[in-house]
Amino acid sequence: MTAELTVEATGETVGEAKWAALRELELRYPGLDKSAVQFEVVSEGERGLLGVGYTPARVIATVSGEPLAVVEPRDESALAAELRELVDRIVYAIGVSGRVDVAEDDETITVSCAGGDLGMLIGRHGQTIDAIQYLLNAILYRRPEEERKEVVVDAAGYRARRRATLESLAVRSAERAVRSGDPVDLEPMTAVERKVVHLRLKEFDGVETSSEGTEPNRYVVIHPVA
Repeated sequence: MTAELTVEATGETVGEAKWAALRELELRYPGLDKSAVQFEVVSEGERGLLGVGYTPARVIATVSGEPLAVVEPRDESALAAELRELVDRIVYAIGVSGRVDVAEDDETITVSCAGGDLGMLIGRHGQTIDAIQYLLNAILYRRPEEERKEVVVDAAGYRARRRATLESLAVRSAERAVRSGDPVDLEPMTAVERKVVHLRLKEFDGVETSSEGTEPNRYVVIHPVA
């Protein structure tokens, strides 16, 4: 027999309405697999004149399965659970449907998103996902030092793919700098991506690297050295 749950929820935006619906479903069915939830947007809402008053956005959320899809209760720290909820809210606020998983060790908390089209979450050259990662690390930096951990935010294996691409680019560009004897400028990158290039070329013979320019157009320069 197919099990089905349906809830209707409202919010100031469609993203907030989706989040409210998900929270209601989770209260009714702990361990809910969010990737199995389907949304119908009944109304996108409307702000009142000059921003005074508004008609709320309204959505219907439905989840069904044979039986209803669930996951095992999570064994995670309070800090990991807090980060999961923050990323959950961000993911659904920007209209991306997916599942958020958290892995934690003594030094790092990795928040990974899986689902269909995660392009909006990743952004051009990873700018959106890097911004989310920066935000979470900034939040944790405000905690007592003994509670701080590095946070890595990933989506559909993006970090590994992008790292491989950047490292390959770094090596090719360093080889070109050595052959030509001239500095090589790379395209503008986020701070996270520039760090990947700097680290990859740290032990590369014959070159040094520096970051130049101003954000958001700061870039890596590979300098040949004798």
